[in-house]
Amino acid sequence: MRFIASADWQLGMAAAFLDDEARPRYTQARFDAITRIADLAEQRDAAFVVVAGDVFESNHLDRAVIARAFEALRRVPVPVYLLPGNHDPLDASSIYRSRQFRNGCPSHVHVLESTAPVTVDGSDAELIGVPWFTKRPLTDLVADALSGLEPTDATRVLVGHGRTEALNRDRHDPTAVDEDALRSAVDDGRITFAVLGDRHATYAVSDAIWYPGTPEVTARREADPGNVLVVDLDGSGPTTEKVSVGEWTFTEHAAEVTHDADIEALEAALDDRSGKHRTAIWLRLSGTLSVAQRARLDDVVERAADVYAGVALVGEPGELVVVPDDHDFSDLALVGASQSAVDDLVREARSQGRDARVAQDALGLLYRLTRSGR
Repeated sequence: MRFIASADWQLGMAAAFLDDEARPRYTQARFDAITRIADLAEQRDAAFVVVAGDVFESNHLDRAVIARAFEALRRVPVPVYLLPGNHDPLDASSIYRSRQFRNGCPSHVHVLESTAPVTVDGSDAELIGVPWFTKRPLTDLVADALSGLEPTDATRVLVGHGRTEALNRDRHDPTAVDEDALRSAVDDGRITFAVLGDRHATYAVSDAIWYPGTPEVTARREADPGNVLVVDLDGSGPTTEKVSVGEWTFTEHAAEVTHDADIEALEAALDDRSGKHRTAIWLRLSGTLSVAQRARLDDVVERAADVYAGVALVGEPGELVVVPDDHDFSDLALVGASQSAVDDLVREARSQGRDARVAQDALGLLYRLTRSGR
């Protein structure tokens, strides 16, 4: 038996970090990923598709998000099983219980609303869904579901949501998934395979326990996003194939910029990237620049922002320092109060005072304005 495993679609994600022009394109890309999953299911003759939680960004979305989700889901040629996760729990305000969802959901799309075994349409395989009923459960929901299962000869896939204890940074999180309990359930025949959501990177806990990850990247520090899994279950044990379906890239670029050549190298690196209209990049820059050099750097960043989906400077205060030199404003022929004001800004910019950054920015703006002829 073959199926497609996915998770964390987060349809309706706001992506406030993207430029205004890029945001709608990114929103659409998350729906387009469903279409690519549909094509993959047909190409690989999959029996069904499971989505292990966080199908929607929240339970409070514009009705257009639900309508567009249904349009994309109608393209999937096999049954689709959706699991409520921490973003879209099955609570009183659940999107899955809304009138729009109930009335418009395609007939081949099913919500895993309990831990009761569900027989896959057209198959003898069973799904054990582990839905979230609140954003803050007080127990390990996966372990709770496993405790009520008996070994079976049937093919049984558990679909859960949450991070295993090894992946969870919060050691006191009651929802952390007990990895040993999952492994034991596989070993003793209570389940054949487990698909987990919440970790957005594709990751194998074991041969039979996987995080497929999000099909379209959601954050810049995700290790391996943009994939789904093609899972084959037969007598010889499970086999998985990671298939890329994502089109967007979120990335960081770190560089030291102290000399003119460093700025030129950064410009070349930004120019050389492909798919800029689907790339958001965070620049972590360090070094010491003159006002003139910082102005050239700002020009490079601004030109990149015109073609990238998003460009942002990140880093700790003090990583990138501007120290005015004696040549930055020597050709302005300032006199009197104007020269005095510039001198005051230069002194403050060179200091370690709390207003040094403000003075550096002011000098940078002055430099760029005088060179632009405005």
